[in-house]
Amino acid sequence: MKNLADNLALIAVTLWVGSLWAIGYLAAPVLFSALSDKMLAGMLAGRMFGLIAYIGMGSGLYLLLHRFSRYGGSTLKQGFFWVVFFMLLLAAAGHFGIQPVLEALKEQAFPKDVMQSMFKDRFAAWHGISSIVYLIESLLGLALVTMQKSGLR
Repeated sequence: MKNLADNLALIAVTLWVGSLWAIGYLAAPVLFSALSDKMLAGMLAGRMFGLIAYIGMGSGLYLLLHRFSRYGGSTLKQGFFWVVFFMLLLAAAGHFGIQPVLEALKEQAFPKDVMQSMFKDRFAAWHGISSIVYLIESLLGLALVTMQKSGLR
């Protein structure tokens, strides 16, 4: 029987990866297709991605601490640890590195939509980088779910 800490680790993986997929590949695209106001859709999606970043950082920190408490120094030899570590880095880089650049470009373009401004190309480039970071984090999440399910370390 699993203990509470192990169950919380399972919940953390489920919450983190499920949130990544649900928001990034379901909710955000629906917002942009359903709302005629793309600035509003972007603002709502941005808030959801911010929440996902905090969920990821909290879950990642818990998972790393849980692994260290359970396996000690051998944790550093586990694939699970490194997948979580890189996902955590990507979440932090996206939230604290890339998102502020995107927000600054939106503010500079205001009151225009950034895509209707002279900042369009820079915004598109940074948005592309953000999307790639998110995709890599999502794919690592797939590996994490598989490792969790199969009991791989």
